Amino acid sequence: MVVGPVSLENVIRLLDAYTGSYAEVGSARAGLLRVCAHVPTAAGESDITGLRVLLVADLLTRVAELRNLQVLTVLASEGQRPEWLADLERAADTLGIHPPAARAGADDAEASLDGPIAVHLASRGADLDDRSSGLVTRVGAAHMSRTGRHGQVAEDVLASQAYDPLAVRLALLSFPYHKAADLTEEVLASARETARHWRRRVAEWAQSPSRPVPARIAERVQAASADLDTVSVLALLHDLAVDDGTPEGARFETFLYADRILGLDLPGEIGRLGG
Repeated sequence: MVVGPVSLENVIRLLDAYTGSYAEVGSARAGLLRVCAHVPTAAGESDITGLRVLLVADLLTRVAELRNLQVLTVLASEGQRPEWLADLERAADTLGIHPPAARAGADDAEASLDGPIAVHLASRGADLDDRSSGLVTRVGAAHMSRTGRHGQVAEDVLASQAYDPLAVRLALLSFPYHKAADLTEEVLASARETARHWRRRVAEWAQSPSRPVPARIAERVQAASADLDTVSVLALLHDLAVDDGTPEGARFETFLYADRILGLDLPGEIGRLGG
């Protein structure tokens, strides 16, 4: 992957739930980021907020790794049934979400990671006033029209050959993480089509000579990713996909670079194009 000479600072900013403003994650500069993902119980059959909390933790991990930071995430639960948590983690795995380094109750999160938590990711309404350390960032509620038992994404939908589970990931990333996300059939259909189109374009561009990611584009991706602003990253890719003024090799490298953050398997069709 070829990226232009752009300096990438170890800065990550998240929306502080108590001030309403973006705050820099202070311990990121120390090289290690401990994250606690507080998973709420599903509030109904369409509720996938717990899955979204884990997705935001995964996104934070990917952004931090591009800044050469190590991330340790603990999945904190509050009395959910083991089978509910197992369903949640299976769905998370299907969406390409990194598994947590530890699992614990909310009171044992810091001990499970052997150090203070830098970031708490929690749904709106979760009570974290008794936390001992760290920035609290709220994750908006998420609902999906296709669900299974315990409110999790149905396994038959995720495993279906006709259904791309990463379209669910793309659909969630198309909403600001701190706002509600309603994954209607229309939203999911649009995400499926976008994922298919981009993978085909990446496979086509892969046949052209590689070119570096233009510095101006790399700077935009890096600035947006520092705030976990996937909406802006996706908008940039939408524009770039139809920008014939940018060499195909540069578009190829840009999509691969952005996919290290988005996790949409955009290179998945390389070598599979028909004659």
